[in-house]
Amino acid sequence: MADCSKRKKLCYCLLLCFLVAGITGGAIGIYKWYRSGLNRWHGPGSTPDFQDIIEDRCYNYTQRIRPDSRSRNCQEIKQAFMSAFISKDPCKATKEDYRRLIDLADPTVPCNKRVLWSKTKELAREYAKLRGLVTLEDTLLGFLADRLHWCGEPGSPDLNTWSCPDWEKDCRTNYRSVFWEVLSERFAESACGTVQVLLNGSLENAFDEMSIFGRVEAPNLKPMVTLQVWLVHDPGKPPRDSCSGSSIKKLKSILSERNVRFICRDNLSRDLFLRSS
Repeated sequence: MADCSKRKKLCYCLLLCFLVAGITGGAIGIYKWYRSGLNRWHGPGSTPDFQDIIEDRCYNYTQRIRPDSRSRNCQEIKQAFMSAFISKDPCKATKEDYRRLIDLADPTVPCNKRVLWSKTKELAREYAKLRGLVTLEDTLLGFLADRLHWCGEPGSPDLNTWSCPDWEKDCRTNYRSVFWEVLSERFAESACGTVQVLLNGSLENAFDEMSIFGRVEAPNLKPMVTLQVWLVHDPGKPPRDSCSGSSIKKLKSILSERNVRFICRDNLSRDLFLRSS
């Protein structure tokens, strides 16, 4: 009888071990399946503490950087930003998704004050600061979203912190890309007077038709606006493109069709350009 009791206990222990192992294995499998779904994109996941960063940046901008923007409602702006993409397919963004957000914080910039850029972001920011000009990242929404990543999942109230769609490898209609396209379009089409653009003269084709400047901003400049092009090359590198180069001629052709005036200067080193400004 004692041996029988021992065998029963052993059987129960083995059964319990198999049961625990099965539950653990199932849980791990579900977790891996869930994670693989969230980790299926090729871009970085949503920035940690995204909502807090948006809110903090908004208050910093409206209360300190641009106190003339104090009338902006940061809570409403944050809510509009989140509702634009949360719980939605991250590859099916539309301009309409961001309409309310843009209307709440439409970039208002005086004539002759806008600076566009393509592959010269830090130089453009530095130049704008020296000259009292404004890049897209100096506007409220540009300031809020600069260097951040975001996306959600259909039916989920949470952000996907594992991965978000990449513009080249996954889909072009992802929420981050569409946001910058919508904001860039509004920034360009509302420009007046002289608009400046800094292009990288160290590249063989300084004007890239597939860049945001090439496919969104340049085609949306209003007639009679003047575009001042600066071709600036990196320190220690020779210029590889010029105002008479094929890519700049293509840009000039696009602008000519829109009756946009065109001025170009080339062979400018970064340091000389900033000193002369």
